[in-house]
Amino acid sequence: MHTATVFIELGSVILVLGLLGRIAGRYGFSPIPLYLLGGLAFGTGGLLPLSASEEFVATGAEIGVVLLLLMLGLEYTAADLVTNLKAQYPAGAVDFLLNAIPGAVAALLLGWGPVAAVVLAGVTWISSSGVIAKVLGDLGRLGNRETPVILSILVLEDLAMAVYLPILTALLAGAGLVAGSVTLAIALATAGAVLFVALRYGRLISRFVSHDDPEKLLLVVLGLTLLVAGIAQQLQVSAAVGAFLVGIALSGEAAEGAHTLLSPLRDLFAAVFFVFFGLSTDPTSIPPVLLPALLLAVVTALTKVATGYWAARRAGIATRGRWRAGGALVSRGEFSIVIAGLAVTAGIEPGLGPLATAYVLILVVTGPLAARYTQPAVERLGGVIARRSRPWAPGARVPAQGTAVDGAPVDRAVVDGAEPVEDPVDEQSGQPLDGLSR
Repeated sequence: MHTATVFIELGSVILVLGLLGRIAGRYGFSPIPLYLLGGLAFGTGGLLPLSASEEFVATGAEIGVVLLLLMLGLEYTAADLVTNLKAQYPAGAVDFLLNAIPGAVAALLLGWGPVAAVVLAGVTWISSSGVIAKVLGDLGRLGNRETPVILSILVLEDLAMAVYLPILTALLAGAGLVAGSVTLAIALATAGAVLFVALRYGRLISRFVSHDDPEKLLLVVLGLTLLVAGIAQQLQVSAAVGAFLVGIALSGEAAEGAHTLLSPLRDLFAAVFFVFFGLSTDPTSIPPVLLPALLLAVVTALTKVATGYWAARRAGIATRGRWRAGGALVSRGEFSIVIAGLAVTAGIEPGLGPLATAYVLILVVTGPLAARYTQPAVERLGGVIARRSRPWAPGARVPAQGTAVDGAPVDRAVVDGAEPVEDPVDEQSGQPLDGLSR
């Protein structure tokens, strides 16, 4: 009977996800917000709570994050990664300053103390690699010029988690300096070792993984990815970082074949991840903290847009790409929830968990919308401002020949019915007056 219940619950969830995906596709936007709202409906306090399949959904959600980062890593080579990281490390510093400080200040203003400030700083700092990877794929932007900039910032954040999480764990546990330093050293050594193997032996790994039989290729790539992700997680490094580096290590035919075979699995488990996020949220805990969470979300959404814009501008990306990069970074997700969960488990501050949940839920819903509409919205707003600030209106007098308006020479011909204006001259000498002598 238990197995039958699990099948019924999972079948219902997956069917609803498929229908929500169709609705999103019909109207041309990412299905992620609908997946999250569906999770709220199936979660504790929702319309139809799940019970029997909760553990399976939780495991499937973790696999979803791993596959999202693996597929993102398959888009780039190890050389691309190193080049981008070297070029974009200042953007990582700007990202930290603009997005971690608002969280820390908010915690201090709420009177939660320095440890809670460190926790909330992490919650507001880290973008959701899983959500952003899914959105970039949905919008067809994986090949855009700004995508390596976005990817570099995400990787820098994920690698920074290898430093941040051990420090946070030590603070929450009240551990001494020695214990915290050992944990940090192990995490850094693990991340460095995996990156070194990906760079040095990437071709050998690709040759070992590659196979003409799709079944064998799928099993080897998926098994290797889960193995490395699990080892990384065990050694206090993010499983997502491990999966991403596996994708980086694969190249050529192995990467192309793995991308084709794993795409359907990624879509399934990624949808499960977003549903699980909604399942883990009690809707009744959101209203009391909605206002401060909303204010914090607005501030840090703007700072993320500023981060992406600055990083893309520094990389020589055109204006449209800068705004797309900024909008893509808005989403928060899996890491923010993990950070808040550690604090809640340690009993640091009762209000921290609901605030972090409401904050992440706001940005994980609005983030995909920001990724899609930031650039067109800014362009439309700029067009409105430009039209209102034009130096003439229909029927007004326009400058004479040779006078520049908005950077372009204007002829003496009538524009929109306006009459031409002659250059002013000195009454005694008859010579034209320049702009300074007027």
